[in-house]
Amino acid sequence: MAHTTFPTDIPVPHDDGACTHLTGLLLPSVTLPSTSGTRVDLSALTGLTILFVYPRTGAPNETITEEWNSIPGARGCTPQACGFRDETQKLYKLGVKQLFGVSTQDTTYQQEIKERVHLPYDLLSDERLEFAKVLKLPLLDWKGSQLIKRLALAVRDGKIEKVWYPVFPPDKNAADVVAWLESKR
Repeated sequence: MAHTTFPTDIPVPHDDGACTHLTGLLLPSVTLPSTSGTRVDLSALTGLTILFVYPRTGAPNETITEEWNSIPGARGCTPQACGFRDETQKLYKLGVKQLFGVSTQDTTYQQEIKERVHLPYDLLSDERLEFAKVLKLPLLDWKGSQLIKRLALAVRDGKIEKVWYPVFPPDKNAADVVAWLESKR
């Protein structure tokens, strides 16, 4: 199955309360490497920033296993990223100043997916889990690695204003963010 689609019979993630502490939290100063070649301190950004966090994107020609599909909320990283790609201009028109995807994959890996699916925004690498640990983000174990569970954050001037968790279906996450922004007008 292609990385840009996902099965309709995958398990739906349930809210385990792992993100209830985030709303209203000030982001700590953690700088993450970006696919732009710079480092970004999310706490220092002004205006409205949307961060969507995902476990991992599949590599070209990688076979998505049933084991991965069986983890609630794991499948759908590329569809989520493409959803934000497709809604980027609308998000900016609704007041978003910065848009980033965040995963634990290294910047070189992220650069490949950014180019392959034509993402107009940068991806940030939390390869060392610094951001995830300081925010106490929910993690999942996969083949000896810890990955961040899928979520999205609206951050205004360094303060978390809105949390989407769990995110399902992942390809609709960007549309959910757009709907939230439109409801605030």
